[in-house]
Amino acid sequence: MQFICYSRCSTCRKAQAWLDGHGLKYDLRPIKEENPTETELRKWHKASGLPLKRFFNTSGLLYKELELSKKLPSMSEDEQFKLLASDGMLVKRPLLIDGKKVLVGFKEAEYETLL
Repeated sequence: MQFICYSRCSTCRKAQAWLDGHGLKYDLRPIKEENPTETELRKWHKASGLPLKRFFNTSGLLYKELELSKKLPSMSEDEQFKLLASDGMLVKRPLLIDGKKVLVGFKEAEYETLL
């Protein structure tokens, strides 16, 4: 299982504490230093079944600075994937990839499906 997070993010810390508390093993990947590639994002998006917008960190400073809430609706899916792959701070976190399952953000009920 791969856990992609940002160490200064409180939601990521909660998710990591949940994983640790349940004794689940994972490989930690810092999103700022090891940004997901466009290929990875495409694969995870498909596996997640979620709309692509859910992969954007809509509460992040960079998202707001770039005024993406206004720009995303007119961008193609290819443009959105390229943008996400350009900076890890644009990607919603944490990301948890377990085989074919991909969880975006932290919702305890979703994480419980891993048990």
